[in-house]
Amino acid sequence: MKPSKRNFGIVLFSVIGTSSLVALSAYSQPSLGQTRTLLAGKSLVAQTSTESPSGTPSPSDTTSPTSSPSDTSSPSASPATSQNIVDVAASNSSFSTLVQAVKAAGLTSTLSSNGPYTLFAPTDTAFAALPKGTLQNLLKPANKQKLVKILTYHVVLGDITSSQLKSGSFKTLEGSPVTVKVNSTDNTVTVNKAKVTQADIPASNGVIHAINKVLIPPGVKLSK
Repeated sequence: MKPSKRNFGIVLFSVIGTSSLVALSAYSQPSLGQTRTLLAGKSLVAQTSTESPSGTPSPSDTTSPTSSPSDTSSPSASPATSQNIVDVAASNSSFSTLVQAVKAAGLTSTLSSNGPYTLFAPTDTAFAALPKGTLQNLLKPANKQKLVKILTYHVVLGDITSSQLKSGSFKTLEGSPVTVKVNSTDNTVTVNKAKVTQADIPASNGVIHAINKVLIPPGVKLSK
């Protein structure tokens, strides 16, 4: 018995409809590989959205400075200052005698100029250790040239921080060299026989290193 045209049409319509539904279903559903890609993309977005912006450390990444002001192994972390060497020394109570001597010698303008300079600065205690009456004699106008020689013997051209100091000779503005010795074992620095007691005091035109003795250049006598 042959199928009628009507039955044949119904069967054909059913086959076509079923095929279309299968094709539509396959097109609308992502493959397994696509599903994994989408999930990976969502995971990546979630991960990167919680990260800090590039170059910005989180609070846990920052560390506080550990060096002390008297540490001569590395430069001081003190911020830059707009004050020159004379101004910085004048603002430090440990250098009041030095500032007085600089003014008496007429070196204020020199040590306030661009430089840069490295000043090995004797403290008030260092000046007080000079033989009795020495400082008073040096401050007299008649001994101005001697005072100039002594003070310029404490100044080296260049901005030399403690980390840049090496054992050797450094020529001073006076003309004679000073001998620097760096002892990495006990972390000390000496200039001739004076010890650096505080390193890397910053100034706009150089750096100051406090020392515990007054340096006397060769050929200069402290007597009248």
